[in-house]
Amino acid sequence: MAKPEPAELVRLVEAFPGASPEANAERGSTADAAGDPERGEPTDAGDVARVDDLLDGAYGALTRNWYPELRRRVAAHADGDCLRERVLEHVEAVPSFRLSDGPTALEERRERLAEAAALRDDVREIAEWYGTLRSRLEGDRASLTRGERLLHDLGYALAHVLFLGASSPRAVVRRLRLAYRTVGVRIDETASEGGAERTTFTCPYRNLAAGRCGERWVCHEKLDRVDDGYVSYLAERGIAYRRPRGCTDSERCHSTVARDGPARWWPRTPPAAVDADP
Repeated sequence: MAKPEPAELVRLVEAFPGASPEANAERGSTADAAGDPERGEPTDAGDVARVDDLLDGAYGALTRNWYPELRRRVAAHADGDCLRERVLEHVEAVPSFRLSDGPTALEERRERLAEAAALRDDVREIAEWYGTLRSRLEGDRASLTRGERLLHDLGYALAHVLFLGASSPRAVVRRLRLAYRTVGVRIDETASEGGAERTTFTCPYRNLAAGRCGERWVCHEKLDRVDDGYVSYLAERGIAYRRPRGCTDSERCHSTVARDGPARWWPRTPPAAVDADP
């Protein structure tokens, strides 16, 4: 299995720097020790509420709802009951605070993020932690096993032929669907919305070696490394390929291809990156 190993992933997730539900309950009983509202001193609980307000509820949704579910999935992954893809799917669905409208910076929202980061250090720390979590789960080439690197490199090499001359999401997804069909994948539905091209399909390899390795393990934990090679190639050319997702409880999966724009949002974009913008 690609790194990180489940135990390492558990340690990373347990190092979450934000306010967990347990910590929030503890803060509620000790808030007066952090400050005195009657003298104009902010309490820790008050800072949390203010930060949540500044970030349109994203901070609270992330710490109260998203993070506990992340812990549950990572624990199940460590026990062999949850694929890494299911963990990554949840990580990608993190509550977010939008900082730009495409390439256009939303200055008022960026100022609110800066104010939130000044109130609580964990606004910055969560962004750094989240970036580490994504990079470990997505598995860049250096983090893969030798066999997985070979599959990644095969996909990267194939991409030079498969996507030669394709410079738009529409052109890329036509080639991608051809590749799917060539290896026996059945295309069920196609859709285009907001510049993103979506393909829903049924993969014949989803239960390959299921009795020995578990359902979809070979398909997602191994064969998808070829798709990672596609991801690497297309990212270098400004195209975002979101490889197969969404088939845990269904026979069908879906993937999307879109232009890789400069849209920014917290926690994927740390406050320091916003401050560094011209």
